[in-house]
Amino acid sequence: MYCGSLESHVIDSRPTEDGSVIRRRRECDSCSRRFTTYEKAEKTPLLVIKNDGRREAFDVEKVRLGIIKSCGKRPVTAAQIDNVVRDIEADLYNLAKEEVQSETIGQMVMDKLAQVDEVSYVRFASVYRRFKDIKAFQEALTQFCDK
Repeated sequence: MYCGSLESHVIDSRPTEDGSVIRRRRECDSCSRRFTTYEKAEKTPLLVIKNDGRREAFDVEKVRLGIIKSCGKRPVTAAQIDNVVRDIEADLYNLAKEEVQSETIGQMVMDKLAQVDEVSYVRFASVYRRFKDIKAFQEALTQFCDK
């Protein structure tokens, strides 16, 4: 790589902490200089079908921002948020579908938040479900408490 040669060999290979990327130490066959490469599996593009029928590319950062807003001023750590986001993303790709309804994503977020922090769950649900009145909100809370 340093000398322009395209030939190299792998010296060491190991996964990153979260296992999503392989780190490889390589050595150039021509000049013997060492360098690092990262190998990541390419994900199939995922489209989200919105309520109005529009389709847009799945954006994991939108999910993350919604969760962060719901968890504001709550005892939820950044690591917990990262785990929730990673789990949702993995679950979506494990569906092995090219398109997924936005409701599916919203329900996944609510299910994960309910396990992490009840108040964050209620905050997310209140925005996501767009309750029309206090009665609809109370019914949702009753359903959650009955679980």
